Amino acid sequence: MAALAAQVVVFLGVVYAGRGEPGRVDSWIIRPTADSVGPPWRDVALAIDVLGEPVGAAMLVVAIATGCLLLRRPRAAVFVVAGSALAVATTTLLKPLVGRTIHGADNLSYPSGHTAFFTALVLVVVMLATGRLRLGRTAGMSVVLAAALVAAAAMGWAQVALGAHYPTDALGGWCTALAVIPATAWLVDRIADRLVDRRAGAGRREPR
Repeated sequence: MAALAAQVVVFLGVVYAGRGEPGRVDSWIIRPTADSVGPPWRDVALAIDVLGEPVGAAMLVVAIATGCLLLRRPRAAVFVVAGSALAVATTTLLKPLVGRTIHGADNLSYPSGHTAFFTALVLVVVMLATGRLRLGRTAGMSVVLAAALVAAAAMGWAQVALGAHYPTDALGGWCTALAVIPATAWLVDRIADRLVDRRAGAGRREPR
């Protein structure tokens, strides 16, 4: 899943590299919604958008990570912070490489950092929850993908409705999260397991 998502991110990045206008798919979706929604839907879009802004995003990450620590799940807390941070870092690195803009040359748009962050955070939480509930592989994967789709659709709609991103930017952000989070989960587990093994080995070598 991560490999397929990464390929989509790269493909869209190549297609829209250096462009400053919507593509054909974007034009089909963006005309009735881009920066044109009125109350109460504009207020809903703004409320969702806040969750991806630096202050709102930081508050969400801190709250969820703190909850993990209170539940004595330090590995989960690391996963929450690392997954969110890597998703944001990836979009931040990709934007100048792709060079796609919206509303002027200074507004880099691909992939959507808001969509990547919010999808990543929801993915992390749902992955932890499905593991905690011991759902089977098929059921767990279905729940995780459904949650990621809902999160990306909500934040992506808000970004398009507010005129901050093209629809394909949101798709790129969604796929960025799908590529980054499974890799982060694997990396956190490998590092944590090595630390546990090293501690166990050191304990066995201690003289009695």
